[in-house]
Amino acid sequence: MRNHEIAPIRPIVADGGARTPAILYLRYLSLVPAAIVVAALYFGRPVLLPLAVGVLFAFALAPLVGRLRRIGAGRVLSVLIAAVLAIGVTTAIGVYITTRTIELAGELPRYQTNLIEKIRSIRGTTMDGGAVERASTLLKTLRDQLVTEGKAPPRAPGPVASQGEAPVTVQIQQPDAEPIELAAAFVWPLFGFVLASGIVIIFVIFILLYKEDIRDRFIRLAGGEDIQKTTLLLDDGAERLGHYLLTQTAINAVFGLLIGTGLWLIGIPNPTLWGLAVVILRFIPYAGIPLAAVLPVLLALSVDPGWSMAIWTIALFAVSELIFGQAIEPWLFGRRMGLSPLAIVVAATFWTWLWGPIGLLLSTPLTMCLVVLGRHVEHLRFLDVMLGDSAPLSAEESLYIRLLGDDADQAAAEAESFLKENTICRYYDDVALRALAIGDVDARRGALDEDRALKIKESTKALIENLSDVQTAESERAEAFQSAADPTMVLCIGGRGPLDEAAALLLISLLEKGNVKARLATAREASEAAPHEHDAESITAVCVCYLDPANSARAPFLMRRIKRRIPGAAPIAAFLCAESASPPAADGYRVVTTLDGAVQAIAATLATETAPAPTRPPAREEKVREAAAVIRPEPAPAG
Repeated sequence: MRNHEIAPIRPIVADGGARTPAILYLRYLSLVPAAIVVAALYFGRPVLLPLAVGVLFAFALAPLVGRLRRIGAGRVLSVLIAAVLAIGVTTAIGVYITTRTIELAGELPRYQTNLIEKIRSIRGTTMDGGAVERASTLLKTLRDQLVTEGKAPPRAPGPVASQGEAPVTVQIQQPDAEPIELAAAFVWPLFGFVLASGIVIIFVIFILLYKEDIRDRFIRLAGGEDIQKTTLLLDDGAERLGHYLLTQTAINAVFGLLIGTGLWLIGIPNPTLWGLAVVILRFIPYAGIPLAAVLPVLLALSVDPGWSMAIWTIALFAVSELIFGQAIEPWLFGRRMGLSPLAIVVAATFWTWLWGPIGLLLSTPLTMCLVVLGRHVEHLRFLDVMLGDSAPLSAEESLYIRLLGDDADQAAAEAESFLKENTICRYYDDVALRALAIGDVDARRGALDEDRALKIKESTKALIENLSDVQTAESERAEAFQSAADPTMVLCIGGRGPLDEAAALLLISLLEKGNVKARLATAREASEAAPHEHDAESITAVCVCYLDPANSARAPFLMRRIKRRIPGAAPIAAFLCAESASPPAADGYRVVTTLDGAVQAIAATLATETAPAPTRPPAREEKVREAAAVIRPEPAPAG
């Protein structure tokens, strides 16, 4: 190839439906709309932020409006009553918190002596003659040496002052602010808050008044061709968001009551104020409780001459949050939120950067809505994968990754949760075989080489050893196995490669749990070895395992060779990943599609081989008895 020529674009995987760089380029190009959406959210804050708060309050008030309408109030009256009640409660809480905070600020000078003494005691234990003071002195000395070494002090131009003349002190003083400026500095932020609150109230009222109309328009706009799917999306989002708001409000109210009561018992002033602060701040994920605990702890340090009140206050917040956050909330929420813990942290950071403190307060419900969109809109599925709490990979995909990474220990740890409610045979059929089937597909399309296939086989063997203590729950099958004679053996054959042999190892594990001797052989070993090499007389059944159902065309030839070399064994062909039911036996062998079916077929074979033959009397004695019965019939019973 010459230097000026450009190599053509080659597909990443040599498969007909594989992804190409062009397709990947289009996928990266799809990030442009996401960037546009983020920019729109950032620059549209003045409108979108009140709208988001209004939608949240509308969801919170919707159950109350519904109850008012059910008892006979009209739509407009129900909305107005709910709005006035919400405004009244919010205003009352705000006024109470403001007045109590002002009163507390006026009382703080009485407690400053205790706080100063604590600061002095801390400085005395850490600064005076301690490591902190020595380090500070050393750093100051080094700084002075670096700044002054080799430099002469600058001299100001002009006449030199006399040696006894003192320097003149210059003080810059700002002029006193005018009353109008003070009023503007106070009124303008208040006006902005009142304006934003008014916009939120208007949004809430109109959303509640025209909820059904807005819903219908959104369905028409988003999913006119699939109304059922769009309706399911809205119902799911409304149900999750409503459940979150109601449950979180109830939890926060109980938590605030507990904190207020505990602070009252400890002796902290204004416990009701701190209880209300906890109820509000706990809506902020992760950072809410530390923020709510700062002021009560500082107040405890100010009120108490000692340290006991502060320690009790910290312990109250820590223990209460541990109980509510790790026990009560997971039990009440369950999987209804649909968010992973990492998603909550990332969402809190993102929405705080985007919309400030209000974004932090709205981060959880907004992210919940995004997850609902990801679950019901195919093009937004990545939102559910990144932010949702559902497993990103299925159980068989996760196991396949563990087998590829030679991590049989982690695979066994994940299998234990499945085995708590299912048998190991079910795990092998539903998870392990499907994981091997994924590898078989990769091997057939050239993405998995022979060495890695052998690595998966060894990892499967290690997984079986880790699960060796798990017992099967099928007592009837165990009885059928126990009836087998000791020298009975089952030969399990891997059809074409290491992955088929790994599937055969799973079958051997199940058979050995039933006290049946079984051994593994490759297809070449089974078809080329002499009968005595396999102890043909003790082999009762031969099961050939295939992961690819397409091998059904090759199976009859292998089964014929095995039957010629081991004529006394019952042949079984297991196509373990076939989706259809078991086809009838063909060419003198039985066909199964699951490990459970293979175990049942082997158990039936063993039961047939070990069942005692019915004993019949010799023909001569039987004829003599029949003749005697005819000549001398038995007397009839009396009466």
